[in-house]
Amino acid sequence: MEEVWFRPYIWTDYRLAVLFTLIIPLILLIWAFVQKAEGIQRLLMIYWRVASLLAITIYLMIAEYPVSFISGLIARILIPISLWFWVDLNDEIEYQPSSPLKLIFTSWRWAVTVYCFLGAIAFIPFIGCAFSETAIKTPSCRVWFEAPLLFKDYFHYNSKPAFLGFLGITFLVIYVLYLSYFVLIKLGKQGRSATPQ
Repeated sequence: MEEVWFRPYIWTDYRLAVLFTLIIPLILLIWAFVQKAEGIQRLLMIYWRVASLLAITIYLMIAEYPVSFISGLIARILIPISLWFWVDLNDEIEYQPSSPLKLIFTSWRWAVTVYCFLGAIAFIPFIGCAFSETAIKTPSCRVWFEAPLLFKDYFHYNSKPAFLGFLGITFLVIYVLYLSYFVLIKLGKQGRSATPQ
């Protein structure tokens, strides 16, 4: 593949994504369950539902579907929103006693917000890859598929990209339906409270 000057930055982005959106929140969720920190638990469960769009994006990128560029950008926008939107959880976390869990969780929440914000800005120039058959064949678009294809080689080496892409599309449809239901129906009933009224 033709050399792309920003390839190392894209690989760094994928590594940071694994750290900030997978490893750290998983550790925090386990820690929150052990410490019985209900506010942090609930916020992290919401985070995992929203962040599942990143996993869906990986499967779409394995199949090299253009829609993966849109879902990747939307995931980077929705993740910070999911972490700060809920007034009741923000208050519950803010007023709980100081602890190492609270400090690390708050630090991670700020770090992942900044990471997603900067990542979304950096990703905007590539959104054209989703709308042009010519663009998606260029090295600057195709370089985004390299890490997902390596993931496939490690975890799905016997599966065909088309099948994994089909799974990605199926879960994307389910995600969009659930998000639409939440925004159009549930949000109007419960507002910015994560606890159902």
